[in-house]
Amino acid sequence: MTVPVHGLPLVLDVGMDVYPVPPALKGPRGYRVSSCVDSETGQLVALRGVWSIDAASQLVGKTLLVPESQLPEGFALHDVERLVGREVCDASRGPLGTIEEVMQGVANDVWVVRGPLGEVLVPVVPEMVLSVDEGAAIQVDLPVGLVEGE
Repeated sequence: MTVPVHGLPLVLDVGMDVYPVPPALKGPRGYRVSSCVDSETGQLVALRGVWSIDAASQLVGKTLLVPESQLPEGFALHDVERLVGREVCDASRGPLGTIEEVMQGVANDVWVVRGPLGEVLVPVVPEMVLSVDEGAAIQVDLPVGLVEGE
């Protein structure tokens, strides 16, 4: 059973390459996901080359890293380390400020943005987040009423 950390979503899928950290001194350093079933608490994952309980027990407590190129589309919306400090710009209001905190919710995350319009809580949903391109301000389109004073 794998569980997501740091509020990240479940991301493993069949065919992904995973690399346990810390790596084993001997034997395989990476594996390929051969099956994956989501559950309420995480994902039940089978890895090619891990055929015994003994081999599986060697992976208990390790973090599984996935190459960035294999992460699912939209993953950047949940990567707290890459989000905090990023500028946010609204389609009609202009610059909102910077993300100072990411609150993880059951239905969706919420970005706490502080700037010239005060504190703005931005729900992280596809209808409102337009783009999260590296090196540019995050583009959002917030409905009327989410910014104080409207």
